[in-house]
Amino acid sequence: MNTIFLLLSVQAVMGAFDNLWHHELEARLPQRISARYELALHAAREAIYGIVFFGLAWFEWRGAFAALLAALLVIELGITLADFLEEDRTRRLPPFERLLHTLLTISYGLFLGLVAPVLWGWLLQPTAMVLAPHDWVSWLFTAYAVGVWAWSVRNTIATVHLYRVAAQAQPPALQPRGLSTQPATLVTGATGFVGSALVADLVRDGQRVIVLTRDALQARASFGPGVWVVDTLDAIPSETTIDAVVNLAGARVLGMPWTQARRRQLLASRVDTTVALVRLMRRLQKAPRVLVSASAVGFYGASPNASMEPLDETAPPRPGEFQSDLCAAIEHEARRAEALGVRVVRMRFGVVLGHGGGAYPMQALAARLGLGAVLGHGRQPAPWIHLADAVGLVRFAMAHQTLQGPVNAVAPDAVTQATFVQALAASFGRRVWLHMPGLPLRVMLGEMSTLLLDGQNAVPSAALAHGYRFLNPRLDDALAGFITLRGLMKV
Repeated sequence: MNTIFLLLSVQAVMGAFDNLWHHELEARLPQRISARYELALHAAREAIYGIVFFGLAWFEWRGAFAALLAALLVIELGITLADFLEEDRTRRLPPFERLLHTLLTISYGLFLGLVAPVLWGWLLQPTAMVLAPHDWVSWLFTAYAVGVWAWSVRNTIATVHLYRVAAQAQPPALQPRGLSTQPATLVTGATGFVGSALVADLVRDGQRVIVLTRDALQARASFGPGVWVVDTLDAIPSETTIDAVVNLAGARVLGMPWTQARRRQLLASRVDTTVALVRLMRRLQKAPRVLVSASAVGFYGASPNASMEPLDETAPPRPGEFQSDLCAAIEHEARRAEALGVRVVRMRFGVVLGHGGGAYPMQALAARLGLGAVLGHGRQPAPWIHLADAVGLVRFAMAHQTLQGPVNAVAPDAVTQATFVQALAASFGRRVWLHMPGLPLRVMLGEMSTLLLDGQNAVPSAALAHGYRFLNPRLDDALAGFITLRGLMKV
């Protein structure tokens, strides 16, 4: 049994990493409606693994019980095959996830080969569940079982919620593609947090939407047949009528360290897409009316000495700082569309807060567990905007002919990082006890630490001047709304 337990331990470790890193952090399956069937498969498989871990750790399954355990193992194999098919249908797996799945399959195959003779021996004995503990190994596998059962419950809850959301969502009407004369909105970065919310909002309004994405499988599964999904702009004929372009493409800035290779990736994921969009506009028989291009308040660089001095859209960038140079490069390429008669709006986003994605869920989890922390001195500005206003401002920019140039997409309620984390904790009835000194963060994260320790007190002067009315102007009300929304979704 020692070899069997060793293989199961390897399986448990690899499976836990796959769940946490690939399914939770990268693919964000619990937030994707298209992943509800895949999550249901995961929940069932994890429930079976919990039974196997606990059952083998403490008992010998004799007679009919051996047949029952064998049936569970065969069912798990069938679930895994169904999961492979579902993944290939709904999303494009990164190479490392495919490699890990291959190793998990090989490991499971070896486990079946080793456990089969044991089950056969048990099958030939009278039916009984015989207590047969294995010292500390039994307690270790009990911990494994509790872990996978907890994950199974978590995925079951997420699955039920996503099926409810899918049932409530109105299916989009089929839209004509290609050469239709109905004006379309082209959205890049549509499978991201803001992009998916924007596409859903446009579809609800009955608008024709074209989505550019690297993962066409995921996009088609998420948006359904009413959205035209392309993985290259060359697939869009020159005769296509595109009224507006919303460019939200770009790799996540906060994540892996800003090495030279990472900086090139961040730059290319934004600038190359913007260049390609302008090239498309030149090729179209009629140029779009407006381009809304996503930038960020990082355009203004790190705020010196944690200054809360308001920065409106006329404030200059800070050359030499990567986040400022990155935003300036994006905006520079976007402005090339102006030569084609396109109205260009450069949307400088703060941190977008929303239930089910973005920065809020992880921060909320930390706050609920009492792990919210003041970063550095805590006086650095923390510009934020509610997801509803992020989408609302994009729609506002698309519709208002007089709005062009830079627009700070931030809420008017300017707060410091300390105020933000305290308000977040208070929304869960918690207090902030932890303080993370700035120096270790700067040493560990390098220049990327400026995203956490040096904010920008950007103010939405352009939006307010043109008459935009924020749906969630105050932080306390926005956070309270997330708690209320969470409660309603559980009903």
